[in-house]
Amino acid sequence: MGVRPAPSSLSSRLVVLRHRDFRLLWGAEAVSAVGSQMHAIAANWQVLQLLGTRVSHLSVGGAHLAVAAAPLGLSALGLVRVLPVIVLALVGGLLADTLDRRRVLMAAQATFALLSGVLAVLTLTGHIGLPALYALAAAASAVGAFAGPAEQALVPHLAPRAHLAQAYGLFALLWQVGTLAGPPLAGVALALAGPGAVYAVDAASFVGVALAARALSVRDRARVERQTLRWAALTEGVRVARRTPLIRDTLLIDLYATFFASARSMLPLVAVQFLHAGALGYGLLATAQPVGAALTGLALALRRDIRRQGRVLLISVAAFGAAWALFGLAAPVSFALAYAFYALTGVADTVSYVIRTTIRQLLTPDDARGRMAGLHLLLGSGGPELGELEAGLVASVAGIPAAIVAGGLVTVVLTAWVAQRRPALRAYTGPSGPTTGAA
Repeated sequence: MGVRPAPSSLSSRLVVLRHRDFRLLWGAEAVSAVGSQMHAIAANWQVLQLLGTRVSHLSVGGAHLAVAAAPLGLSALGLVRVLPVIVLALVGGLLADTLDRRRVLMAAQATFALLSGVLAVLTLTGHIGLPALYALAAAASAVGAFAGPAEQALVPHLAPRAHLAQAYGLFALLWQVGTLAGPPLAGVALALAGPGAVYAVDAASFVGVALAARALSVRDRARVERQTLRWAALTEGVRVARRTPLIRDTLLIDLYATFFASARSMLPLVAVQFLHAGALGYGLLATAQPVGAALTGLALALRRDIRRQGRVLLISVAAFGAAWALFGLAAPVSFALAYAFYALTGVADTVSYVIRTTIRQLLTPDDARGRMAGLHLLLGSGGPELGELEAGLVASVAGIPAAIVAGGLVTVVLTAWVAQRRPALRAYTGPSGPTTGAA
């Protein structure tokens, strides 16, 4: 019979939560993550409601194609979200290295609240349409291009360097808890009150994060001179990545994995057309990935370290692609199988995220962390949204399962290629091991 750990064991493992500023921001973001995921589910559902079962008929080279409007409409939502990120992510990263990161975060959260509030009013009053929905989604994405780099670069100032991996593990956990709690809550709210009520809840959650940022005791200082947006200053994150092979390789992995294995916008169609589950079933299916991710995030947060990080990273990315492909195969067959394989994508993605983020933050100088976070946002957020567009285009012609399976298999193949071409990444063990590697 094993010995039960002392009551202090859990608190000693979650030592990063002893730091007031980290605990304050992390707690507020936990609530906001739920609201944001509810918003995402509601927006997808609203697009599906507005477009219904419309089909467009096109003639290409003499061939006649029937193109479903709903997949394209959902993909267009991803497109309007990614365009502002592509344009503004590097600018947001530079501002995070130039201005007080805490103040940038406060302003961004207040603007998020305003945008969600406007969307709630338009929806509740019956004045919402696709143009307004897309415009507000684009505006929120633009704000996120400033909020994301500021928050990522602020985290190392909220906890000691020794606790940084655990800090990012807990941030991954809270986001996945949000994606776990948000979809079923959104499903219930959509069934009972509609998307307008969901947007109102999201607006209130952003106010909480703005107040938490205002209460932080850390007072950030400018790390670079307040200068005009020169190209050299703007692209410092790119130069850091180019001269640090491990960072460059993790960004490459981010790009292809999130581009090819991204089809979350297809979930409402999977739920309705294949699983015949409706709004509540859609909400339940959307919890699968965060269930796997939350359990994994908790396990990683309780670990003191991850050994052989490079090898674990490559295995987790390959597993992510394989799980997506299996989800595509299971979607037309069984809700239980689809749920299980979708949960595995969350397990693999969380392991990959924690290792990639820790590597970047440890190897990036503090005066460039904001710009590195901006580059990460550009690839890590832009990639999925462009991937959603790609998946929607393929799904509108070849079908949803084919689009999902193909994206997952391409991810597995590309990961095998990276593993073969990047021996330094395979050999990376963690902060105490090699820190740069060969190109």
